[in-house]
Amino acid sequence: MKKLKQISIIITIMCVLKVININATPSTQIWVPSTDFQGFKTIHLGIDNFTRIENVDNTRGAGMYDFGLTTGLPTFWKIQSEVGIDYVSMGDPIYDKHPFYFNLKLGIPEDSLFSGFPGLAVGAYNLGLKGGLTNYNILYGVVAKTIPIIGARLSLGYYSGNDKVLTDDKGNVAKGGLFASIDRVIPEISDKLWLCIDYQGGNNYLGSLNFAFSWSFSSNVAVIFGYCIYNDKNTLYNSKDKNVNSFTTQLDINF
Repeated sequence: MKKLKQISIIITIMCVLKVININATPSTQIWVPSTDFQGFKTIHLGIDNFTRIENVDNTRGAGMYDFGLTTGLPTFWKIQSEVGIDYVSMGDPIYDKHPFYFNLKLGIPEDSLFSGFPGLAVGAYNLGLKGGLTNYNILYGVVAKTIPIIGARLSLGYYSGNDKVLTDDKGNVAKGGLFASIDRVIPEISDKLWLCIDYQGGNNYLGSLNFAFSWSFSSNVAVIFGYCIYNDKNTLYNSKDKNVNSFTTQLDINF
């Protein structure tokens, strides 16, 4: 009965958000997957907004909104894992008929096996339900290491997805690529301040260079403010629409 109540609450929240128009991701940096994990029995609520900052043919166009829930699973040996579901609005009447996406990730945190051991993670995201349209089915792996003295974490990974839907503006397959990031908390100013740059390769709608900072308002609430520069300005959700640069805000709350 308790589980049924929890499920009904989640469904209700998603139905409400459909009225107000809310990328389906695991724990990330700004845009690319990270080696971070949600803790067991922790529910992470993420509300991400991507607002276009340019006009195309005198039209700014719709932004993208993502309402996501992610939860950590029990740790097995040193292996952590998480699963999540996202409700995504792209401002497109075809895609928005199929707004649900799923993700999962497992890995080993930094220093878990021995001092200096890098963080490792593998997973899948943008697992959509509509074949040939939203089933991006992206698989990835990432390794991360915090550099001593400077305290910055470097991450490097690779992804590959469904070649039927991950294409460039000319219809050529662009199903994968490298991604990388560098992030650091800035205690010299405040322990609440975090800076990050991340990059995802590929001339598809995922490929972008992103800059952001985050401020933690409490131990479980933070907001990211960022700017996204896309690799292929002519590709947006596999349509002829323009993928213009965006400003992003991302609200993160842990329960």
